[in-house]
Amino acid sequence: MYRIAILGCENSHADAFLGFILKDNKYPDIEVVGVYTDEEEAIKRMKDNFGVYCAKSFDEFVGKVDGVIITARDGKNHYKYAKPYIASGIPMFIDKPITSDEEEAVKFMKELKAAGVRVTGGSICPHAQLVDDLSKIVKSESEGRVYGGYLRGPVSMSNAYGNFFFYAQHVAEVTEKIFGYYPNSVKANVNANVNCVVVKYDNYDVNMTYVDGNYKYFAYVSADNGMIGGEYTLAGLSILEMENFYDLLNGKEQKVSYRQFIAPVFLMSAIERSINSGKEEAVHKIEEI
Repeated sequence: MYRIAILGCENSHADAFLGFILKDNKYPDIEVVGVYTDEEEAIKRMKDNFGVYCAKSFDEFVGKVDGVIITARDGKNHYKYAKPYIASGIPMFIDKPITSDEEEAVKFMKELKAAGVRVTGGSICPHAQLVDDLSKIVKSESEGRVYGGYLRGPVSMSNAYGNFFFYAQHVAEVTEKIFGYYPNSVKANVNANVNCVVVKYDNYDVNMTYVDGNYKYFAYVSADNGMIGGEYTLAGLSILEMENFYDLLNGKEQKVSYRQFIAPVFLMSAIERSINSGKEEAVHKIEEI
């Protein structure tokens, strides 16, 4: 039996994961020891919908669990919630945005690696079949030489949970999964509720469109043989995130490197700098962690 805790239950991910375990019985060998959230409304929802124990502090489960799922709505809490559990070496699911600070991201991953903590999480969008298919097309050049691409997804520029960073990782992570981690630079242009970003790679540019308030997702690759892609949805993707975490509980290796896991933080940070400066901004790169 694997004992887990969920830290930060303000968003729908916590409900989805608890539903898989406690209502659908998809993981009979997982016991939810309890949850933590600092929002009263979320505490009530957790108790009413799932009957789970709600801890008074996020570090209450240290030494009592075999893994943690960290799904705080505000990414600034992810490292704080994870830190007390790192020394135990237990696997972690860390939701998006992983953090909104580049230095903290590197520090976070170095601590996880040193303690042997295997990690999964981030955006749900890269689990879409279309995204995986387009990634393979770019890597293999099966549709001929790649000319670039187009991505679109939602953003929230003003909120209580990190503003731009709150939703931006969805498109950022999809861009990097398809076209490669740590592009060279970005140039953002904001027009009303639409934020258009040109992402420069060595051999082509990729266009990202963030639309504030519109929750539709698109991904395309432009290549010799034409434009390949279309719209994708988030339906059915939560269980794939849960499967990745379950694999870690069962001793399997994580699927991306620590450097790749935090790559969206560096892309998002460059975009935010470009929004503020109005100029092209370099994407900071890091060596392997």
